[in-house]
Amino acid sequence: QVQLVESGGGLVQAGGSLRVSCAASGLTFSIKVMGWFRRAPGKEREFVAAISWSGGSTYYADSAKGRFTISRDNAKNTVNLQMNSLKPEDTAVYSCAAGGSALWDTRNYYSDKPYAYWGQGTQVTVSS
Repeated sequence: QVQLVESGGGLVQAGGSLRVSCAASGLTFSIKVMGWFRRAPGKEREFVAAISWSGGSTYYADSAKGRFTISRDNAKNTVNLQMNSLKPEDTAVYSCAAGGSALWDTRNYYSDKPYAYWGQGTQVTVSS
C-alpha cells in the first residue's frame, strides 16, 4: 500500500501562485508515476500533470502547460505542483495520485483509472 498526503493549497487572487505538495509513504518502491488531478464543483475529475518517478519525464494537460510545473524529490518521496498565473477556472480540489504497473503506457497517464492510490485532496480557490 502507498499512502499519499497533500499539503498546500488555499485561497489566492487571480494571477497569483500556489504550490501543492504530496508526500508518499509505504511501499513507495512500487510507484512508477505520480500525478495531479483536480475536480471542480459540478465537473468530472480531470488530469493536470504527471511525472515519472524514475526518469522525471513530465506530462501536462493543455490547461496547465506554461503555467504549472510538476517536480519530484525522490529522497523525500514528495511531488510538488507549482501553479503560477492562476485563473478562477483553476478553482478545484486538487488530488495527488500514484500508480505502478498499470501505467505502462504514457497514454495512460492522462486517465485517473490506472492510478491505484489517491490522497484526500486539497482545496485551491482562485478569486477574480
